Amino acid sequence: MKTVTGLFDNYDQASDAVGELEATGVPHDDISIVAGNSGGRLTGEASEAGEDAAAGAGVGAVVGGAGGLLTGLGLMAIPGLGPVVAAGWLAATAVGAVGGAVVGGAAGGIIGAMTESGVPESDAHVYAEGVRRGGTMVIARVEDDLVPDAEQILKQYNSVDIAHRRTEYEAGGWTGFDPTDEVYTGDDLESARGRRNV
Repeated sequence: MKTVTGLFDNYDQASDAVGELEATGVPHDDISIVAGNSGGRLTGEASEAGEDAAAGAGVGAVVGGAGGLLTGLGLMAIPGLGPVVAAGWLAATAVGAVGGAVVGGAAGGIIGAMTESGVPESDAHVYAEGVRRGGTMVIARVEDDLVPDAEQILKQYNSVDIAHRRTEYEAGGWTGFDPTDEVYTGDDLESARGRRNV
């Protein structure tokens, strides 16, 4: 089993990638999605599945999806990322890393969960920063025979080139994800999104 990860500037493309991964045979229990939601752009009706998944994690709202994993999306606040919409094993692992407490220190938990799953630490920092700046991360644990298909799906739905994104961030003085940094909101978030036409 291998972990494949993609960062998307557009939530709808990430959502479509999740649906395609599920259709290809990746169980929704092996897929996670984490989307920055500082601007409150992702809204929807509460679902019992999302409420159950979010219990104990300080979740205040849930976003409905098309099916599978996306029906259990929950809104939670993570320091350094701000409000995120998340579902799947990565969010559960990060929340579990703080011992059932409200998400207080879970940002480090997300980095740790990604690196434990095989994502290089330097890439994990870029993914977390991308979410902090309003992006959406999809991460999946994939059986070896499905890895080429899963990687192609993430590319097909316009996942960003992580090395190029790291270079962009570093050109602006970024040195790594810091959960104590201010959350992108208002003009900063709109500026980050506008540059990428999200």
